[in-house]
Amino acid sequence: MRTIPAGRFKQTCLRLIDEVGVSREPIVITKRGKPVAQLAPLPASERPDWFGSMRGRGRILGDIMAPAADLDEWDALRD
Repeated sequence: MRTIPAGRFKQTCLRLIDEVGVSREPIVITKRGKPVAQLAPLPASERPDWFGSMRGRGRILGDIMAPAADLDEWDALRD
């Protein structure tokens, strides 16, 4: 298991967090040579993919391509 002094961890913590996320190997943080903390990855979540989870739960009412208001109501189109 890799160890790193607290001072170096403080300087490079964001890079180390990315490394642990990719390598999935924990890092022990030491202070004066003694282990005080461990940076470890979270367990992989087993949540199902959210994409398509609402399929079949909505209804389309009316024309979804038509403008929400009449064109003569738009201030930007007035002269």
